[in-house]
Amino acid sequence: MKTEPISFVGILVRIVLAIALVLLTYNPSGYSFVNWVLSDLANFNAIKGFCGALLLVAWVIFARTAYVSLGSLGIFLSALVLGTLVWLLYDMNLLTSTDSTAMVWIVLIITGVIMGLGLSWSLIRQRTTGQVEVD
Repeated sequence: MKTEPISFVGILVRIVLAIALVLLTYNPSGYSFVNWVLSDLANFNAIKGFCGALLLVAWVIFARTAYVSLGSLGIFLSALVLGTLVWLLYDMNLLTSTDSTAMVWIVLIITGVIMGLGLSWSLIRQRTTGQVEVD
């Protein structure tokens, strides 16, 4: 069975979806699932439970797919490269904020990027090497 090759847009869509999942779950702006639930924990209702269940399912699917694709070493190396990129940007004064909120945003974005790359990695490897990954 022949599969369609992955495109740059396909990779970008996966990265954007992964970042969206991370930021919908939690972000420091106050507009996230965690903030929504914790703002009025006494009134936890079915809609909050349903949204939480949807987020949990998405996290399990995204994280499992990324882990199977990248493995522990791939996740570590991705975090290493992206972390040192942030360090480089600070060294070059392109990132100047030392605010802890800015650092939380950076960590959340890096988490989403790693997950998005993990969602795409098997397809990228298949296209470059011709090997198909089966689990």
